[in-house]
Amino acid sequence: MRVKKLFSAKRVIFLLMFAVMVFIGNRINFSALMGAENQFFTLFQFFGPIAGSFLGPVFGAVSVLGAELADFLLVGKSFSLINIVRLTPMLFAAYYFGAKKKGINIIVPLIAIAVFVLHPVGRQVWFFSLYWTIPIIVKILPKKYSNNVLLKSLGATFTAHSVGGAAWIWAVPMTAEQWIVLIPVVAYERFLFAAGIAGSYVALNTVLDKLIEKFKWNIPIDILHVDKSYLASKKLFRLRA
Repeated sequence: MRVKKLFSAKRVIFLLMFAVMVFIGNRINFSALMGAENQFFTLFQFFGPIAGSFLGPVFGAVSVLGAELADFLLVGKSFSLINIVRLTPMLFAAYYFGAKKKGINIIVPLIAIAVFVLHPVGRQVWFFSLYWTIPIIVKILPKKYSNNVLLKSLGATFTAHSVGGAAWIWAVPMTAEQWIVLIPVVAYERFLFAAGIAGSYVALNTVLDKLIEKFKWNIPIDILHVDKSYLASKKLFRLRA
């Protein structure tokens, strides 16, 4: 693919919009992470994976990494193990949200489960990793379910959780009791994140559709994919109907 096509004006506009969203989102804390000081889930968790759908799984994951690194450098975060580990989960979530094939989206949570259970504490709380079967189940469902934006959002946020959890148990000392306490918290947070991802996907689809219509852009689907079946106006109409 030529560089000019790869970084077309329309794609660059999306990348800039997304980078601004990431910068703002990372400034708004949602909840603290257990086991480490000054580490938080942020508003970024509510929209991070959607880049995978608009730009494709690979370029979407790359755009997430680029936006995260830019934010990382702009605010002068230290290159600590925890900060570096926290860069990776959303990459896999973006890939999951954008990819139509099962492949890596099933393999990643399976590896995460294995890595978690190999840890001495992980073996004691092996049932915690059952959360990570959710993205696998979503992907093997019939297409009409696996392509459902809410289920796909749920799969994406638990993919991020699987990668983060598998790394966290090795990087941050925590007791089995602490992991057990997290079980209901994870359910609450991840279902909220999934709802946020689905909502932000519909919102950004709507904004981009309006921009394309206003400026009469002709955008190839492999450059920037806007799904007209997920526009806010259509969703509202369906709810009223």
